[in-house]
Amino acid sequence: MSLDAVLAAGRAAAEDRMTDAVRLYEQAEDTFDRTTGTTVPGVQTTLYAGRARVKPVAQASGEDVQASDREVRLLEYTVELPWSTPLPPGTRLLPGMRIEVTASPDARMVGLILWVTGSQFGGQSTAWRISTEDRS
Repeated sequence: MSLDAVLAAGRAAAEDRMTDAVRLYEQAEDTFDRTTGTTVPGVQTTLYAGRARVKPVAQASGEDVQASDREVRLLEYTVELPWSTPLPPGTRLLPGMRIEVTASPDARMVGLILWVTGSQFGGQSTAWRISTEDRS
């Protein structure tokens, strides 16, 4: 069996395990509207919407950090997208982009917003793995 055939089988198997659905997006900075005195959320640009596998990092116990006047716990997740997932031309995945879980067999995950912290690329990978954290 050739390497290409093995990789194709591995990528198909990885996609079979992708039972969640996500939306990868970038969000522009919020702006303040002086007329109404309210903050207007920045525009969201969807870069990918579709199948994924979202899983917590097993050994991560989380880290408490100070965010403004409250503490938040950072929990790490790995999000796997199909290996062949394209991004719009000229777009790179950057820390700070976000992933929203839009569907999952575990209904408690739906609505979870994860912040991208990094990504792993490789010609012999079976999925595109994105490192994220839950900042809630």
